[in-house]
Amino acid sequence: MNRPLVRFALVAALASAASADLAEARELRIGLITPPPHVWTQVAHRMAETLPQQSGEALSLVVFPAGQLGSEQEMFQQLSTGLLDAAIMTAGVSSLRAPSMAGWFTPYLFEDVAAAAETPAAQEMLDQLQQGGVVGIGYTFAGMRHILMRDGLIEGPEDLANRKIRIVPFPAMQTWWQAVGAVPTPVNLGEVYSGLQNGLLDGIDIDLDALVGQNFQEVARSLTLTSHMAFPAVLVVWQVTWNGMTDAERAAFEAAADEALAWGIEQQIAAEAANLAALEGQIEIGRLEDGREAFAAANAAFEAQYGSDEIVRRFQEQARGTGE
Repeated sequence: MNRPLVRFALVAALASAASADLAEARELRIGLITPPPHVWTQVAHRMAETLPQQSGEALSLVVFPAGQLGSEQEMFQQLSTGLLDAAIMTAGVSSLRAPSMAGWFTPYLFEDVAAAAETPAAQEMLDQLQQGGVVGIGYTFAGMRHILMRDGLIEGPEDLANRKIRIVPFPAMQTWWQAVGAVPTPVNLGEVYSGLQNGLLDGIDIDLDALVGQNFQEVARSLTLTSHMAFPAVLVVWQVTWNGMTDAERAAFEAAADEALAWGIEQQIAAEAANLAALEGQIEIGRLEDGREAFAAANAAFEAQYGSDEIVRRFQEQARGTGE
């Protein structure tokens, strides 16, 4: 069965489940785009393991990873109609519903990404998601973003001029990459391997977990460690699902989520070193030590576009404070 038909069958099955009565609806459904090895998928499975116990067997969770149900935009639509109960979404796509989420992509901001997630402004971002019909529960993270190219390490913007770089298609990242002088190219993650292989793409903005998990090192030979942006994900729950839970069920869900999200952050710290070690000897690896200075113009363009947002400004101030 080809991918579109598989996706249709899965969505049809979800539609059938969504029309079931309340007693049968205690089996919740969570979707995400990352493949099984990725830490975000592991977080979802850890929640699925612990939620029944936390809820006294009142709730269970079925995980649909690797974009089985479509893109993040498609999954947001499924959340709005009840075909999905929950999702782990990139903060980038979530920023289309909560504009202040763009603050997470402030270049060269963080000393401690996990501590920044506990700031009051980061919690305000979660609250803002309610205007999109979902409840923001908390954050987990992939590693910092780096630049993987088919050939050639990056020393500055001149090495990226007019190069086709795959990015996650949301405005904050697009603003930065356009100011760098590259050609930001939105391609679904599942199509990146072939895009790098056939030259449709020159490179990709990527974290190491996704790089190794998708085996992009087989088709792109030069990795520059830039750490230019963080890349969080947000656990969201459909507002109707959340309101339909009892107080005890909501408490159980939050307990399972908090434990899994915190576990995921710990796993990502370990995975960053392991992934880098796995790449040694496979591809050329360099480190850009002065990225803040090298990309100063692009950093300024981001600030001009997003720095006036009150929540973003507070978040930047509070995030810098976590590193002191």
